[in-house]
Amino acid sequence: MLDLSDHDRQTIRSKRRSPRLTELLLEVANNMAKANDLGEALRTMRDICTQVIGTQRGSVFLHDPVTHELYSRVQGRFAREIRMLNTAGVAGAVFAAGKGEIIHDAYADPRFNRAIDQQTGFTTRNILCAPMRTLKGEMIGVAQLLNKVEGQFTEEDLSLLETIIAQASVSLESFRTIENIEKSRRQELDFLGVVSEVSSELQLGPLLQKIMAAITRMLDAERSTLFINDEKTNELHTEIGQGLGATSIRLPNHLGIAGTVFTSGKSMNIPHAYADLRFNPSFDRKTGYFTRSILCVPVTNKEGKVIGVTQVLNKRGGSFTDEDEARLKAFTSQISIGLENAKLFDEVQATKNYNESILESMTNGVITLNGEGKVVTCNAAGARILKLRVKEFVGKAAAEVFAGDNAWVLEKIAQVKESGKIEETVDAKMRGVLDPVELSVNLTAMPLQSSAEKKLGSILMIEDISSEKRMKSTMSRYLDPALTDKLLAAGEDFLGGQASVATVMFSDIRSFTTLSEELGAQGTISLLNEYFTLMVDCIDRNGGLLDKFIGDAIMAVFGTPFPHDDDADRAMRTAIGMMSELQAFNTRRANDGKKPVKIGIGLNTDVVVSGNIGSPKRMNYTVIGDGVNLAARLESACKQYGAQILVSETSVKALKGTYRWRPIDLVVVKGKTKPVEIFEILDYHTEESFPNAMEAVQAFQHGVKSYRDRKFAQAQKAFEEAAALHPADAPSVMYVERCAHMLAHPPADDWDGVWVMKEK
Repeated sequence: MLDLSDHDRQTIRSKRRSPRLTELLLEVANNMAKANDLGEALRTMRDICTQVIGTQRGSVFLHDPVTHELYSRVQGRFAREIRMLNTAGVAGAVFAAGKGEIIHDAYADPRFNRAIDQQTGFTTRNILCAPMRTLKGEMIGVAQLLNKVEGQFTEEDLSLLETIIAQASVSLESFRTIENIEKSRRQELDFLGVVSEVSSELQLGPLLQKIMAAITRMLDAERSTLFINDEKTNELHTEIGQGLGATSIRLPNHLGIAGTVFTSGKSMNIPHAYADLRFNPSFDRKTGYFTRSILCVPVTNKEGKVIGVTQVLNKRGGSFTDEDEARLKAFTSQISIGLENAKLFDEVQATKNYNESILESMTNGVITLNGEGKVVTCNAAGARILKLRVKEFVGKAAAEVFAGDNAWVLEKIAQVKESGKIEETVDAKMRGVLDPVELSVNLTAMPLQSSAEKKLGSILMIEDISSEKRMKSTMSRYLDPALTDKLLAAGEDFLGGQASVATVMFSDIRSFTTLSEELGAQGTISLLNEYFTLMVDCIDRNGGLLDKFIGDAIMAVFGTPFPHDDDADRAMRTAIGMMSELQAFNTRRANDGKKPVKIGIGLNTDVVVSGNIGSPKRMNYTVIGDGVNLAARLESACKQYGAQILVSETSVKALKGTYRWRPIDLVVVKGKTKPVEIFEILDYHTEESFPNAMEAVQAFQHGVKSYRDRKFAQAQKAFEEAAALHPADAPSVMYVERCAHMLAHPPADDWDGVWVMKEK
């Protein structure tokens, strides 16, 4: 700092009064007024100062009162800001003191940061720095000039810089005010736009994604998560976290920072997460993420009940402010209604899907009619029995469908409408609509009423008991006699349905249509009888329930109506036994010069609904539900993977015994959205049917792990090794082709190894 003599000060004052200085200040005012925004105004002021005083470089730093930082805007290919604490360096010292400084030797001043010069290759010799104030005297920043072109900086230079700053500060303050107003306006418009967009979404998954993306962007944070309270389990849960991929999190609704906010209903703003004892760092250790700051606010519904919490992590550029907290509270209050609507829609949709799944799983036709007698719904079994397509059926009047030989159905509908009572018809004749084949059916017509007993229409339940149905019913003699006795002894206890865990098995003969065409009618019946006898004996030996024959397919259940501790193992032993019996059966057929029979088997363990379905005069004991559908999908998937026995991960987890198996794939079966891992069972194989089994399976498992880790070249090599050890191993050959495809067409970054099955 230089001391001014009275003569120097007088000289400066005289220069300030000079016409040239007046022109300069007028030029400053005019050029600043021409600027379009704050950034251009700052550049204009910087350029004037460097040109008038004659320096190599100049910078203008504004003060951010929220973060307590000085920032300078840098223009280049990408506009950016340079920020530093308002006490750092020479600029910070001038801002803190509110007094300009002249530094003749920058490297001799301990406040100077040499690292900047080292990074840029610029050498700073001397510095001129002056504070910037508004007309009211409020400090708003500093102006800094580097390396005077001729000589050293003087007090006259400092006075001139302060004069230019004073002249420009009016325009700077105006631009800063305009920018703040525009920023607030953009934030409010963005806020309203996000609220409008979120409010229009009904599906819970996409809604959570939109909310998290909006919060993360709105608060300039790294991550955010919306936790919803599960009142059944008293847990806070989320399926989606912005910045967390597809991580699913569940935690007790009273633990941690999220639990504290949920139970107290009060917000928490934590600038240093690891300094707070309520913060659990285990999740950071698990994910490799480092949490610095946390803002957590409760989400309340219109009744004021807390239904969840929103947690935002790591504000970029500092800690979360009171303004951030206020904006997040306002946002959550606006989206809470949409969130509850989405939850309700999700629950309704789940119930609808579940009911539709039950209807589609039923073997009996179910048709609903409205009050005007028009068809509203028809399940797949109804369309199959009536020999028509659902799309051509729905919306038509009952009189168009049930005409001619089927006109008696209209009489039953009219009787139900008039009396409001159930009408039953046993062993009636009916003809198909598109295919006029004669059918034998049991028909039950029932009134359809709302919970308020308002008449809505009627329901028709049709059971096909035609020749094909009777033939399948005849095959039920293979049901275990001991199990039959138990069912008969139970009497009416099994008239109602019950939900229980069971293992469902489906088996099906491959290329049966071709085989039956070659054998003819008599040969086909002979083959099926011999084959079914062997297969059903395997089911009986392990205490399974033969549910039904579906053409050449078999459906069996283990665990209902009488459960065992090892139902999954019983089903597994049955599947292995069926394959062993089939090998012996095919050996005998080969000796007789006959073609071998090949089958596929699918097993799945899940909660199913079981019970007698039908009328008191004719019933069918069966199981229905998503678990049944998945078992059927796995049996069908055997064709795609070239496997004989495929089981779900739930069945593998339920096993108590030890079996030889290998993971095959992570798949989303047709009609589902969540992936399931499937395994192939290998116990029935011999050295002849699966050579080098141990080495081949080991190489295959290594390939599966590398494939799921996106190491496709390494995986392809492992699968090629497995295929070389066992050339007939279809899964290995399939994965070699799949890896080649992945190498040629790399999957997206969010690929998780799941394969979507397009076929049933």
